[in-house]
Amino acid sequence: QVQLVESGGGLVQAGGSLRLSCSASGSIFSINSMGWYRQGPGKQRELVARMSGDSSTNYADSVKGRFTISGDNAKKSVYLQMDSLTPEDTAVYYCNLYGTPYPGNYFTNYWGQGTQVTVSS
Repeated sequence: QVQLVESGGGLVQAGGSLRLSCSASGSIFSINSMGWYRQGPGKQRELVARMSGDSSTNYADSVKGRFTISGDNAKKSVYLQMDSLTPEDTAVYYCNLYGTPYPGNYFTNYWGQGTQVTVSS
């Protein structure tokens, strides 16, 4: 059973910063990528940032230059440094791991429980 635990959300004023952390536990044979998604009020879940096993990254256009993803697939951890936050960044942020628990198994998306980020104007 793979579990992802997030931390670091909270309330911050516009222009402020937050750092999210996510750590995975359980049996994981191979990780394709780890990353962060978010779902704002009345919106669909969207990709924020993702880091692949070769350390390549991709970001949503709306966060480029403000957010930085980092982590270590070997340690099953991923972080999201969020700077210059705006009220539009208010959402529940979910940690994601795309991997397989055993050799030969299909790759699967695993999700954390989510952490609330609220940016006040």
